[in-house]
Amino acid sequence: MPRRSASTCLALSACVLAACGGGEAGSRSTTATPVATAAGKPRLAQVTATAGEFVFDGPVSPASHGPLTLDGRYLVRFEQAAPEDPSLDFTGQTPFSASLRRRTGDPSGAVKLFEAAARSGRRELKLRGRYVLDVSFGDFPYAVRFTPRG
Repeated sequence: MPRRSASTCLALSACVLAACGGGEAGSRSTTATPVATAAGKPRLAQVTATAGEFVFDGPVSPASHGPLTLDGRYLVRFEQAAPEDPSLDFTGQTPFSASLRRRTGDPSGAVKLFEAAARSGRRELKLRGRYVLDVSFGDFPYAVRFTPRG
């Protein structure tokens, strides 16, 4: 087997890394995993938050967001988007599932927010404390928005 110089080995390594994406931050993935673009994000995530609002979004679940400190009454809404099929009827999909858990890890303080096979949902809650938003299931780009209610 012929001997290769160090510079030849480095050049070959660079070619292999370039062909595989190189792992460089900001490099594009060639996998089939859908990535939400500005146009693919739910509308709830595209509207600028007003004073006191919390807005969280993500491409898929599971995901945790926060912490957030809540004190008062809030309109809590979620929305899912299917960029590849904007007319998708989410009622045939597995339910979007989200809850709040106490920042301290106390499971008794968990608040179930949504468990719905729907494009969107809303509920009004009185919340006080420090929480983490856990989105335990959602196959599509999603947004969850907390809006204070007077």
